[in-house]
Parts: sequence; structure tokens; C-alpha cells
Amino acid sequence: MGSLSIWHWLIIAAVFVMFFGAKRMPDAARSLGRSLRIFKSEVSQMQNESSSAQASAAPVQQPAAELPQASAVQPTVAQPQAEPQAQPKSL
Repeated sequence: MGSLSIWHWLIIAAVFVMFFGAKRMPDAARSLGRSLRIFKSEVSQMQNESSSAQASAAPVQQPAAELPQASAVQPTVAQPQAEPQAQPKSL
């Protein structure tokens, strides 16, 4: 149970071509290449955003006395309004 020899790889490639066909192979390779390029650009963009966010978000230490106090917020519940009742018509 060693590594795969060249014959094993050739058999795997032949089965792959039989399943997908020779016409669809270039299209599959092209779409795989596009997907990898998009993935690579998104990863590099995320890394750039992460590094710029870390550089711009330098922690500013304030003494405890200067910190603003949190105010207590009372929850408000909207009261349902009564619908006006229809007046019966007099004959």
C-alpha cells in the first residue's frame, strides 16, 4: 500500500475523461480557474480589510472617571388602540 504509481494515475485520468468527456474538460478547467481567481482575490481583500481595520482601531484608554455613564432605558410597550365602533343607522 505505497503511493500511487504512474499507471494508477493514468487509469484515474482515463476514467475521469470517460465520465466527463473530452469536450467538457476544458470548460471545467476554465471555470475552476475562474473560481480559484475569485476566491484568491476575495481572500486577499479580506486580509487587506482586516489589516487596515487593525491599524485604524488603535485602542484609546480613558480613565474610569471620564467614561460616560450608561443611562437606564425603560422599555416602552405600544398600547393597542381601540377601533371606533360603527354607529347603527336610525330609520
